[in-house]
Amino acid sequence: MLGKKLVTAQKRGETRALCLGLGMVACSMMMYFFIGITIVPFYTKSVWTAETMCKVLKASINDKVLCTNSEGSEDEDLFPYPCLQVWVNLTASGQEVMLYQTEDTLERNPKCSYVPDKSENSKEVKARIETIASNFKKYQTFPCYYDPGGMQTNVILSRLYPPKGLLFAFLWPTLMFTGGCLIIALVKISQYFSVLSAWQ
Repeated sequence: MLGKKLVTAQKRGETRALCLGLGMVACSMMMYFFIGITIVPFYTKSVWTAETMCKVLKASINDKVLCTNSEGSEDEDLFPYPCLQVWVNLTASGQEVMLYQTEDTLERNPKCSYVPDKSENSKEVKARIETIASNFKKYQTFPCYYDPGGMQTNVILSRLYPPKGLLFAFLWPTLMFTGGCLIIALVKISQYFSVLSAWQ
């Protein structure tokens, strides 16, 4: 009687562990799919892949401009902010080009180097842009990214999804997938030895 209870409890434990392993594998596959349709396209679409040094030539704040997040959006999506324009000398080619914060900045407004979030307070935005402009004037030389293929003549300060960021995004689903496969393998090995000992 006691032996039957132990066998039943063992089978229940194996079933739960197997479900846990399969659930981890399924969740990791969903995370892989989510990363593949969200982060990977932005990474592969970016042409600013080569790093070089940029030297500030001019950092000026022009009159307020209207910015919209997407083409064809309604009037409430428009918001005014001071337009910061930063021109740099590209060390790799010696060209004078405009600097943008990220790839997204160029798509949102190609006239300005920095585009704030529309939810921010106007005074805070003005103060932040003035601080950014003073930092560019203070730190004249810094690393930046350019397009080695020459399709884009401008440069960006930082990439939205650098190679390290992409590897970090794939790290957690990989660990979950490995853990799930390890649990399934241990359950199968345990079942094999149980059958082998019972047969002997």
